[in-house]
Amino acid sequence: MIRIVDHSKVGRILARKAARFTEAEAAVRPILDAVRKDGDKAVVAYARQFDNCERKSLRVSPAELARAEGQLSKEFRAAVETASANIRAYAELQMPVAKSKVIAPGLKVGQVVRPLDTVAAYIPAGRYPLPSTVLMTVIPALVAGVPNVCITSPRFVPEIVGTAALLGVRQVFQIGGAHAIAAFAFGTRSIPRADRIVGPGNIYVAAAKKLLAGEVGIDFIAGPTEILMIAEEGNPAWIAADMLAQAEHDTDASAVLLTTSQVLADAVQAEIERQLLTLPTAATARKAIDRNSAIILMRSIEECVEVSNRFAPEHLSIPDASLLADIRHAGSIFIGPHSPEAAGDYASGPNHVLPTGGTARLRGGLSSMDYVKIISTQELSPAALRRLRPAVTTLARAEGLEAHARSVEIRNV
Repeated sequence: MIRIVDHSKVGRILARKAARFTEAEAAVRPILDAVRKDGDKAVVAYARQFDNCERKSLRVSPAELARAEGQLSKEFRAAVETASANIRAYAELQMPVAKSKVIAPGLKVGQVVRPLDTVAAYIPAGRYPLPSTVLMTVIPALVAGVPNVCITSPRFVPEIVGTAALLGVRQVFQIGGAHAIAAFAFGTRSIPRADRIVGPGNIYVAAAKKLLAGEVGIDFIAGPTEILMIAEEGNPAWIAADMLAQAEHDTDASAVLLTTSQVLADAVQAEIERQLLTLPTAATARKAIDRNSAIILMRSIEECVEVSNRFAPEHLSIPDASLLADIRHAGSIFIGPHSPEAAGDYASGPNHVLPTGGTARLRGGLSSMDYVKIISTQELSPAALRRLRPAVTTLARAEGLEAHARSVEIRNV
């Protein structure tokens, strides 16, 4: 049964478990080294060992893409169409734009926006295959104009492969785990080198991304999924359902309700127990609820907000927009009783690839901006360079960089 505790326990309840990265990194280092050294040979060997993959080619053929697309039901296609339209609209809203401005006479500065050349999206296909992650990782890349979009997944799942085909992705690979991350980080004869690798995965995928960050761009290191809910009142059944929706992801998932109401706390606790009785994923959800989740009785709504900012949750549910101005850290915010986190997971538009483990203090979720470079531009007239000459030469010589100073002086402007 989910715990109900008072505010004095908030620190202990919200303390995240340290990820077992030391153990995972030790396990994946030899894999990364082997793929770096032996390329396709190592990737194929690991795919057979870890993914039970007996394919002759790790790349999904055009015929397989077409067959998978053909297997999609009418209802599934309609759902993809609805979700895709909203995800695309939101990704377009996020796109930075080229612009310039004359900031002093003869001095024009600006930025141009250029897409990355190649990106790879990792799509989980374990306990719960996630075709929705295809939508969330691929569509922003298409909006950004990335010419080479790849997806990789450890198992051939028709909904995953078919969704990729519907989106027009032709570079689909059946590879999972750390060897998939290494393959796209280094590139092999059959697998393109990616500029950035995105998408969630297990701790070994996360460890591989962590170790290779810098050699390849990544989105962030994903940890267990989490939701924090703030409510003074509300429908207990709806709140319980939202908490269970998070808990069913994984036994390490967490769902926390901050409330000022003992009555609401008791009602939500009872509702969780009632709904678990008929939930097909109860075996997973029950462990996440009992081990990692809680209802915490707070003294005020202001204290709830302060605790939320300290926790920086992946998903944050608030009762209405009046609290929004005070929220500083969250991966994605769900406002009001008719904005369940599940809507964001699938179809409302904002990305569901979100920062976990407190990383929301640093950045938001995956966006079209992750697939582009913003390149600065500057153009100076002779008069503008002449006016800047004293500042440039003085600062250059203060740093001992004489050639810098001379490169301005030689122009004799």
